[in-house]
Amino acid sequence: MCLAIPARVVSLEEGGMAVVALEGVKKKISLALLEDIAVGDFVLVHVGYALHKVSAEEAERTLELMASAGILEEELDEMTGGAA
Repeated sequence: MCLAIPARVVSLEEGGMAVVALEGVKKKISLALLEDIAVGDFVLVHVGYALHKVSAEEAERTLELMASAGILEEELDEMTGGAA
């Protein structure tokens, strides 16, 4: 399905990159579309790019809705390339 999924920034990397984590899954993503992102922020991730910064509350609500709809696992699987 490939929806944007909220994830927490766990480290900032060189070249406008960051590592995000969600449910034990970590992924390197691009921050090229955003400014002023810090470790601990939540961002919406889609195809390897952070699209938008969101609050922790919004991230939690979104993840709960995705889980209750049965699509969180599918999105995590796509995030890891099928390795989750």
